[in-house]
Amino acid sequence: MPGGFRFGIHLGVDADPLVGGGPALRIRIRDMVLRDLDEVMEIEKASFPTPWSRGMFSEDLDRPFSRPFSRPFVAEGASGEVMGYAVCWNVAGESHILNIAVRPDRRGAGVGRALVRECIRRGARAGCARIHLEVRAGNEEAQRLYLRCGFVFDGIRKGYYTDTREDAFLFSREIRVRDAV
Repeated sequence: MPGGFRFGIHLGVDADPLVGGGPALRIRIRDMVLRDLDEVMEIEKASFPTPWSRGMFSEDLDRPFSRPFSRPFVAEGASGEVMGYAVCWNVAGESHILNIAVRPDRRGAGVGRALVRECIRRGARAGCARIHLEVRAGNEEAQRLYLRCGFVFDGIRKGYYTDTREDAFLFSREIRVRDAV
């Protein structure tokens, strides 16, 4: 459903370890638009030692191959605030999560899990067979989230992150037809 909305409610019973704990939230997944970039940049700067630039996000909004299933998207709260976002590309039968983050004060409420599941769903709808990602070796919370979402550890890229020379752990997951729902 390109350009459409996805709704989800997390009851807080099994909160994401990517984030730290908190009340249950109502989450709406929708495509990212230019007006989201101020909030996206706040989250980006709070989440990564070397954040993407505003221009990188803007470029992704306009990429021709980004339509319909590779558009960046956000998790929006009941009051309209951006709680998190994801950028995943679906190209040549494979999906790749390039960037995903959750607002620090919304971590622990299922936002990270909702974003990962939406990446998988969009990959399935694009006809992808597998989804891949890299994660910092030191980001154990994110690694646990990915494992809980069905990803498996595939290997290590030594010194992958040039800002810190930190290794990247490679994860992937099969995308099944039923993941499109």
